[in-house]
Amino acid sequence: MKISEIMHEGVASVTPLALVSLAAKTMRDLDIGALPVVDNGRIVGIITDRDIVVRAIAEGEDPGKLPVRELMTRKVVCCRADDEAGSALKAMETAHVRRMPVLDGGQSPVGMVSLGDVASAHRPDMTDELVKAVTAHHA
Repeated sequence: MKISEIMHEGVASVTPLALVSLAAKTMRDLDIGALPVVDNGRIVGIITDRDIVVRAIAEGEDPGKLPVRELMTRKVVCCRADDEAGSALKAMETAHVRRMPVLDGGQSPVGMVSLGDVASAHRPDMTDELVKAVTAHHA
């Protein structure tokens, strides 16, 4: 099975200079938990709802004044749409991430794959393994 068979096509993104409040509103409006950070068509980071809460709100930062580049994770685990699902999910397991951008032939995001996408693909074998790996640090 290819990642293209289980991913969500299309992806909203923000720039590194966008305010964190804009990222939060975008996530709320689209009912998503992560946004790739894109600069000149290339992915340069990712920001999650957890980043906003833990790295900004809990530290007393003003999301209306703070640029995304201050909170984003710069080392982003990504895959390609034509990657085999097993190898892409293994990368998610290893990095303990719940969501992963899917890139085109360059570095531009074309979709996202999430733990929920794997579960929705009715792959209990992959879902069990991924959930255990991603949540291992909480046990």
